[in-house]
Amino acid sequence: MSELLLNTCRKDAWRGYVIHKGVNLVMGTLHDPTSRSHVAASDSQPSDGLPRGEDPNDRSAGAGMDTLSDVLRAIKLTGALFFGVNASSPWSVEVPRAHSFARIILPRAQHVISYHIITQGSGWVRVGDDPPVQFHEHDILVIPHGDSYAMCSAIDVLAGLTEDHSVEFFRAMAAGQLPATVIEGGGNLPLAHYVCGFLGCDAQPFNPLLGALPRLMRLRRGTGEVSNLLDSLIDLTLGEASGVGPGAQCIRLRLSELMFVEVLRVYLETLHPRQTGWLAGLRDPVVGRSMALLHERPAHGWTLAGLAQEAGVSRSVLAVRFTTLVGCPPMQYLARWRVQLAARQLSDGLVKVSAVGRSVGYDSEAAFSRAFKRISGVSPAEWRHRNLISANSPFS
Repeated sequence: MSELLLNTCRKDAWRGYVIHKGVNLVMGTLHDPTSRSHVAASDSQPSDGLPRGEDPNDRSAGAGMDTLSDVLRAIKLTGALFFGVNASSPWSVEVPRAHSFARIILPRAQHVISYHIITQGSGWVRVGDDPPVQFHEHDILVIPHGDSYAMCSAIDVLAGLTEDHSVEFFRAMAAGQLPATVIEGGGNLPLAHYVCGFLGCDAQPFNPLLGALPRLMRLRRGTGEVSNLLDSLIDLTLGEASGVGPGAQCIRLRLSELMFVEVLRVYLETLHPRQTGWLAGLRDPVVGRSMALLHERPAHGWTLAGLAQEAGVSRSVLAVRFTTLVGCPPMQYLARWRVQLAARQLSDGLVKVSAVGRSVGYDSEAAFSRAFKRISGVSPAEWRHRNLISANSPFS
């Protein structure tokens, strides 16, 4: 983090800060693009794949959110660093790409997500080279893809610190050498207070969630867009921010995970009715039910005809609608999800490759190995070997 680090590593910096109570937390990983292949549309269907007269927001299927829970379990969502910032103008925080500090705060993480809860004041956030976006009190900012980003009191305020400075900040924070609340900035009004949280999860071989999220998610509390549950979780988390009693760290991390899940649910409700993507598929009655069936019985010998019958639509409707919303045909999605489930079992290192393959629906080890390598880029044995090495790394 730029300005925070400036004051940590350079005592003679033009902007010093005072630090309070220390806290030590931990982290995780995410991200994987999905195929954009398409199935030819039926002549009887609109070009967008949504049957005429149906409401894409109809939640009667009711199965989509179970699919979200299944994916969040499979990608091992993990809470990590969590700390507050009290900033006075001028102030600036610059964070490099998450891969530069992921191994410090959560050594086994493949991907890091960061989020910020603005509790007072306003400012600007810029993700990568995208145009800056203004944020205000009660906003929630999520950077899902591990991009570099900057938060500042004004567009032209940047500390210009190096990636090394940021890495040293995260190293000190993860080691418990820095406080739960950091004070920074130039000492002038206006003030800004916000909470920084970091999460990790698996990104490979298949994480359908990440590809459905924008580079910057901005939600606002208290406007009807955000649920009462999210408000309650934020209040609980902020109340635990400086807790030092037994189990306080674990409570903070679990609360931060729950907050992220609720942010996803809120974001799902705010999607435009014609939005496409994996999350949009969850709320669609046909696609949501189809995905729920695939997640419920991934080892079943599914065919497009069988899945369409259980979803209550024709094969052509399911193929077009699923591909239009999710970005790949149903059977291709199933193959990817099977490989994701298999990858988790292989990473544990306890089950034979043939048994893993059978558990996700493959009759032979050869067929499983071919499918796994086609999707992940490596054989099941190589995947297991790489993950065992990572687990035994001195950085883990």
